[in-house]
Amino acid sequence: MRIAVMGTGGIGGYFGGYLARENDVTFIARGDHLAAIHKNGLRVVSTDTDLHIEPTMATDDPRTMEPVDIILFCVKLYDTLSAAETIAPIVGPDTRVLTLQNGVDGADQLAQKFGRENVLGGVAYIAAKIDAPGVVSYLPGMTRIVFGTMDGQSDPMMNDFLNTCEPCPFGAEIADDIQVALWTKMVLLATNAGISATSRLPIRVTFDDEEARGVAVAAFREAEAVARALGVDLPDNIVDLLTQASMSFPTDMYASMYHDLVAGRRIEIDGLPGTIVRLGAEHGIPTPVHSTFYAMLKPYRDGAPALSD
Repeated sequence: MRIAVMGTGGIGGYFGGYLARENDVTFIARGDHLAAIHKNGLRVVSTDTDLHIEPTMATDDPRTMEPVDIILFCVKLYDTLSAAETIAPIVGPDTRVLTLQNGVDGADQLAQKFGRENVLGGVAYIAAKIDAPGVVSYLPGMTRIVFGTMDGQSDPMMNDFLNTCEPCPFGAEIADDIQVALWTKMVLLATNAGISATSRLPIRVTFDDEEARGVAVAAFREAEAVARALGVDLPDNIVDLLTQASMSFPTDMYASMYHDLVAGRRIEIDGLPGTIVRLGAEHGIPTPVHSTFYAMLKPYRDGAPALSD
Protein backbone atom coordinates (compact mmCIF):
# COMPACT_ATOMS: atom_id res chain seq x y z
CA MET A 1 0.00 0.00 0.00
CA ARG A 2 0.97 3.65 -0.37
CA ILE A 3 1.03 4.99 3.17
CA ALA A 4 1.88 8.38 4.63
CA VAL A 5 2.57 8.99 8.31
CA MET A 6 1.58 12.45 9.49
CA GLY A 7 3.53 13.00 12.69
CA THR A 8 6.58 10.78 13.04
CA GLY A 9 6.72 10.72 16.82
CA GLY A 10 6.49 7.63 19.01
CA ILE A 11 3.23 6.31 17.56
CA GLY A 12 3.83 7.25 13.93
CA GLY A 13 7.46 6.18 14.05
CA TYR A 14 6.71 2.75 15.49
CA PHE A 15 3.70 1.73 13.40
CA GLY A 16 4.98 3.44 10.26
CA GLY A 17 8.43 1.94 10.73
CA TYR A 18 7.19 -1.62 10.73
CA LEU A 19 4.79 -0.97 7.86
CA ALA A 20 7.70 0.47 5.86
CA ARG A 21 9.42 -2.92 5.74
CA GLU A 22 7.00 -4.12 3.03
CA ASN A 23 5.11 -1.01 1.88
CA ASP A 24 5.67 2.36 0.24
CA VAL A 25 5.70 4.58 3.35
CA THR A 26 6.54 8.28 3.47
CA PHE A 27 7.05 9.95 6.84
CA ILE A 28 6.00 13.56 7.30
CA ALA A 29 8.28 15.12 9.90
CA ARG A 30 10.12 18.36 10.56
CA GLY A 31 13.18 19.97 12.12
CA ASP A 32 16.04 17.96 13.58
CA HIS A 33 13.98 14.77 13.48
CA LEU A 34 13.48 15.08 9.72
CA ALA A 35 17.14 15.96 9.15
CA ALA A 36 18.28 12.91 11.11
CA ILE A 37 15.91 10.64 9.20
CA HIS A 38 17.22 11.97 5.89
CA LYS A 39 20.82 11.43 7.00
CA ASN A 40 20.64 8.14 8.90
CA GLY A 41 17.21 6.64 8.27
CA LEU A 42 14.65 5.89 10.98
CA ARG A 43 15.46 3.60 13.90
CA VAL A 44 12.79 1.94 16.06
CA VAL A 45 14.35 0.44 19.17
CA SER A 46 13.38 -1.45 22.30
CA THR A 47 15.07 -3.76 24.78
CA ASP A 48 15.12 -6.54 22.22
CA THR A 49 14.62 -4.69 18.92
CA ASP A 50 16.61 -2.41 16.65
CA LEU A 51 14.67 -1.85 13.44
CA HIS A 52 16.53 0.38 10.99
CA ILE A 53 14.64 1.72 7.97
CA GLU A 54 17.26 3.01 5.50
CA PRO A 55 16.78 4.73 3.20
CA THR A 56 13.64 6.34 4.60
CA MET A 57 11.24 8.39 2.52
CA ALA A 58 10.52 11.53 4.53
CA THR A 59 9.43 15.10 3.85
CA ASP A 60 8.02 18.18 5.52
CA ASP A 61 6.02 19.16 2.43
CA PRO A 62 3.27 16.75 1.28
CA ARG A 63 2.71 18.98 -1.77
CA THR A 64 5.65 17.12 -3.31
CA MET A 65 3.76 13.81 -3.00
CA GLU A 66 0.98 12.04 -4.88
CA PRO A 67 -2.25 10.98 -3.09
CA VAL A 68 -1.83 7.85 -0.97
CA ASP A 69 -4.07 4.98 0.14
CA ILE A 70 -3.79 5.41 3.91
CA ILE A 71 -2.60 8.29 6.08
CA LEU A 72 -1.70 7.43 9.67
CA PHE A 73 -2.62 10.67 11.42
CA CYS A 74 -0.51 10.79 14.59
CA VAL A 75 -0.23 14.44 15.63
CA LYS A 76 -1.14 15.96 18.98
CA LEU A 77 -4.79 16.93 19.38
CA TYR A 78 -4.04 20.63 19.43
CA ASP A 79 -2.39 20.34 15.98
CA THR A 80 -5.32 18.54 14.32
CA LEU A 81 -6.65 21.37 12.17
CA SER A 82 -3.28 22.65 10.99
CA ALA A 83 -2.06 19.13 10.24
CA ALA A 84 -5.26 18.42 8.29
CA GLU A 85 -4.43 21.37 6.03
CA THR A 86 -0.89 20.02 5.61
CA ILE A 87 -2.03 16.59 4.37
CA ALA A 88 -4.83 17.90 2.13
CA PRO A 89 -2.71 17.58 -1.07
CA ILE A 90 -2.31 13.81 -0.57
CA VAL A 91 -5.94 13.05 0.27
CA GLY A 92 -7.52 11.69 -2.89
CA PRO A 93 -11.09 10.44 -3.36
CA ASP A 94 -10.09 6.93 -2.23
CA THR A 95 -7.69 7.93 0.55
CA ARG A 96 -8.50 6.97 4.13
CA VAL A 97 -7.21 9.15 6.97
CA LEU A 98 -6.76 6.91 10.01
CA THR A 99 -6.42 8.92 13.21
CA LEU A 100 -4.31 7.32 15.92
CA GLN A 101 -4.50 10.36 18.17
CA ASN A 102 -5.31 10.49 21.85
CA GLY A 103 -8.75 11.65 22.93
CA VAL A 104 -12.08 11.30 21.15
CA ASP A 105 -12.39 14.46 19.02
CA GLY A 106 -9.81 13.92 16.28
CA ALA A 107 -11.91 11.80 13.93
CA ASP A 108 -14.84 14.23 14.00
CA GLN A 109 -12.56 17.18 13.23
CA LEU A 110 -10.99 15.32 10.31
CA ALA A 111 -14.44 14.28 9.03
CA GLN A 112 -15.43 17.95 8.80
CA LYS A 113 -12.43 18.50 6.53
CA PHE A 114 -12.39 15.32 4.41
CA GLY A 115 -15.85 13.76 4.82
CA ARG A 116 -16.86 10.93 7.15
CA GLU A 117 -16.44 8.38 4.38
CA ASN A 118 -12.73 9.19 4.12
CA VAL A 119 -11.93 9.03 7.85
CA LEU A 120 -11.25 6.01 10.04
CA GLY A 121 -11.35 6.35 13.79
CA GLY A 122 -8.49 4.58 15.50
CA VAL A 123 -6.88 3.76 18.82
CA ALA A 124 -3.20 3.01 19.37
CA TYR A 125 -2.00 1.08 22.39
CA ILE A 126 1.73 1.64 22.80
CA ALA A 127 4.21 3.39 25.08
CA ALA A 128 6.65 5.05 22.69
CA LYS A 129 8.58 8.30 22.34
CA ILE A 130 11.32 10.02 20.38
CA ASP A 131 14.59 9.24 22.17
CA ALA A 132 16.74 11.33 19.85
CA PRO A 133 16.31 12.80 16.36
CA GLY A 134 15.67 9.86 14.04
CA VAL A 135 15.29 7.36 16.91
CA VAL A 136 11.98 6.13 18.34
CA SER A 137 11.91 3.84 21.37
CA TYR A 138 9.02 1.82 22.76
CA LEU A 139 8.19 -0.58 25.57
CA PRO A 140 7.52 -4.10 24.22
CA GLY A 141 4.51 -6.23 24.98
CA MET A 142 1.67 -3.78 24.39
CA THR A 143 1.54 -2.72 20.74
CA ARG A 144 -1.84 -2.77 19.04
CA ILE A 145 -4.15 -0.65 16.91
CA VAL A 146 -7.93 -0.82 16.68
CA PHE A 147 -9.79 1.07 13.97
CA GLY A 148 -13.10 1.34 12.19
CA THR A 149 -15.36 3.45 9.99
CA MET A 150 -17.29 6.31 11.53
CA ASP A 151 -20.65 4.71 10.65
CA GLY A 152 -19.71 1.12 11.48
CA GLN A 153 -19.95 -0.01 7.87
CA SER A 154 -17.45 -2.18 6.05
CA ASP A 155 -14.88 -0.48 3.85
CA PRO A 156 -12.62 -2.17 1.27
CA MET A 157 -9.67 0.15 1.91
CA MET A 158 -9.93 -0.45 5.65
CA ASN A 159 -9.95 -4.19 5.06
CA ASP A 160 -6.93 -3.92 2.77
CA PHE A 161 -5.07 -2.02 5.48
CA LEU A 162 -5.88 -4.72 8.03
CA ASN A 163 -4.30 -7.29 5.70
CA THR A 164 -1.30 -5.01 5.20
CA CYS A 165 -0.72 -4.99 8.97
CA GLU A 166 -0.73 -8.79 9.22
CA PRO A 167 3.05 -9.35 8.75
CA CYS A 168 3.86 -6.68 11.36
CA PRO A 169 4.67 -7.54 14.99
CA PHE A 170 1.84 -5.39 16.35
CA GLY A 171 -1.78 -6.42 16.69
CA ALA A 172 -4.41 -4.90 14.41
CA GLU A 173 -8.18 -5.32 14.49
CA ILE A 174 -11.34 -3.71 13.17
CA ALA A 175 -13.72 -2.45 15.87
CA ASP A 176 -17.39 -3.39 15.80
CA ASP A 177 -18.13 0.05 17.30
CA ILE A 178 -15.31 2.57 17.03
CA GLN A 179 -16.90 4.85 19.65
CA VAL A 180 -16.61 2.08 22.23
CA ALA A 181 -12.95 1.62 21.30
CA LEU A 182 -12.25 5.36 21.43
CA TRP A 183 -13.96 5.84 24.77
CA THR A 184 -12.42 2.75 26.33
CA LYS A 185 -9.01 4.29 25.73
CA MET A 186 -10.26 7.75 26.69
CA VAL A 187 -11.38 6.52 30.13
CA LEU A 188 -7.99 4.87 30.56
CA LEU A 189 -5.80 7.64 29.18
CA ALA A 190 -7.52 10.73 30.58
CA THR A 191 -7.13 9.18 34.02
CA ASN A 192 -3.61 7.82 33.68
CA ALA A 193 -2.31 10.90 31.89
CA GLY A 194 -3.76 13.12 34.58
CA ILE A 195 -2.38 11.13 37.48
CA SER A 196 1.04 10.42 35.92
CA ALA A 197 1.60 14.04 34.92
CA THR A 198 0.31 15.42 38.22
CA SER A 199 2.35 13.05 40.40
CA ARG A 200 5.37 12.92 38.03
CA LEU A 201 5.42 9.15 38.63
CA PRO A 202 5.01 6.03 36.49
CA ILE A 203 1.40 4.86 36.15
CA ARG A 204 2.09 1.54 37.86
CA VAL A 205 3.37 3.31 41.01
CA THR A 206 -0.07 4.83 41.43
CA PHE A 207 -1.86 1.53 41.13
CA ASP A 208 0.52 -0.22 43.52
CA ASP A 209 -0.47 2.25 46.24
CA GLU A 210 -3.94 1.63 47.71
CA GLU A 211 -4.82 5.27 48.36
CA ALA A 212 -3.55 6.51 45.00
CA ARG A 213 -5.30 3.63 43.26
CA GLY A 214 -8.55 4.79 44.86
CA VAL A 215 -8.09 8.22 43.26
CA ALA A 216 -7.47 6.61 39.86
CA VAL A 217 -10.53 4.37 40.16
CA ALA A 218 -12.68 7.38 41.04
CA ALA A 219 -11.36 9.13 37.92
CA PHE A 220 -12.16 6.05 35.82
CA ARG A 221 -15.73 6.15 37.12
CA GLU A 222 -16.11 9.85 36.29
CA ALA A 223 -14.99 9.28 32.69
CA GLU A 224 -17.17 6.19 32.40
CA ALA A 225 -20.22 8.18 33.51
CA VAL A 226 -19.50 10.83 30.88
CA ALA A 227 -19.20 8.20 28.15
CA ARG A 228 -22.50 6.59 29.15
CA ALA A 229 -24.21 9.98 29.16
CA LEU A 230 -23.13 10.27 25.52
CA GLY A 231 -24.71 6.89 24.73
CA VAL A 232 -21.46 4.91 24.45
CA ASP A 233 -22.10 1.27 25.35
CA LEU A 234 -19.01 0.51 27.39
CA PRO A 235 -18.67 -2.91 29.06
CA ASP A 236 -20.34 -3.09 32.47
CA ASN A 237 -17.00 -4.00 34.10
CA ILE A 238 -14.95 -1.36 32.28
CA VAL A 239 -13.47 0.10 35.49
CA ASP A 240 -12.32 -3.31 36.73
CA LEU A 241 -10.82 -4.12 33.32
CA LEU A 242 -8.90 -0.85 33.12
CA THR A 243 -7.72 -1.10 36.73
CA GLN A 244 -6.37 -4.60 36.11
CA ALA A 245 -4.70 -3.45 32.89
CA SER A 246 -3.04 -0.50 34.64
CA MET A 247 -1.77 -2.74 37.43
CA SER A 248 -0.03 -4.88 34.81
CA PHE A 249 1.85 -2.00 33.14
CA PRO A 250 5.65 -1.98 33.21
CA THR A 251 6.99 -0.26 36.31
CA ASP A 252 8.76 2.40 34.23
CA MET A 253 5.81 3.34 32.00
CA TYR A 254 4.70 6.98 32.09
CA ALA A 255 1.84 8.59 30.20
CA SER A 256 2.89 10.56 27.13
CA MET A 257 1.59 13.73 28.79
CA TYR A 258 4.24 13.28 31.48
CA HIS A 259 7.01 13.15 28.85
CA ASP A 260 5.71 16.33 27.21
CA LEU A 261 5.37 18.04 30.58
CA VAL A 262 8.91 17.38 31.79
CA ALA A 263 10.31 18.35 28.36
CA GLY A 264 8.57 21.72 28.58
CA ARG A 265 6.32 21.04 25.59
CA ARG A 266 2.62 21.76 25.19
CA ILE A 267 0.39 19.13 26.79
CA GLU A 268 -2.93 17.66 25.67
CA ILE A 269 -4.75 18.73 28.80
CA ASP A 270 -7.78 20.12 26.96
CA GLY A 271 -8.28 16.95 24.94
CA LEU A 272 -7.92 14.51 27.88
CA PRO A 273 -8.96 15.51 31.44
CA GLY A 274 -10.26 18.82 30.08
CA THR A 275 -12.70 17.01 27.80
CA ILE A 276 -14.01 14.92 30.69
CA VAL A 277 -14.55 18.10 32.72
CA ARG A 278 -16.25 19.93 29.84
CA LEU A 279 -18.58 17.08 28.87
CA GLY A 280 -19.31 16.34 32.51
CA ALA A 281 -20.46 19.92 33.00
CA GLU A 282 -22.64 19.74 29.88
CA HIS A 283 -24.38 16.59 31.15
CA GLY A 284 -24.57 17.43 34.84
CA ILE A 285 -21.99 14.84 35.89
CA PRO A 286 -19.59 15.79 38.71
CA THR A 287 -15.93 15.28 37.78
CA PRO A 288 -13.95 16.37 40.87
CA VAL A 289 -10.87 14.22 40.19
CA HIS A 290 -10.51 15.26 36.56
CA SER A 291 -11.22 18.86 37.55
CA THR A 292 -8.29 18.62 39.97
CA PHE A 293 -6.02 17.19 37.27
CA TYR A 294 -7.09 19.98 34.94
CA ALA A 295 -6.57 22.75 37.47
CA MET A 296 -3.14 21.49 38.53
CA LEU A 297 -1.87 20.99 34.96
CA LYS A 298 -3.50 23.98 33.28
CA PRO A 299 -0.48 26.29 33.89
CA TYR A 300 1.57 23.91 31.71
CA ARG A 301 -0.91 23.83 28.80
CA ASP A 302 1.42 25.72 26.46
CA GLY A 303 4.67 24.44 27.94
CA ALA A 304 6.63 25.30 31.04
CA PRO A 305 5.27 28.55 32.52
CA ALA A 306 7.51 31.52 33.16
CA LEU A 307 8.19 31.85 36.89
CA SER A 308 8.84 35.16 38.57
CA ASP A 309 11.61 35.57 41.14
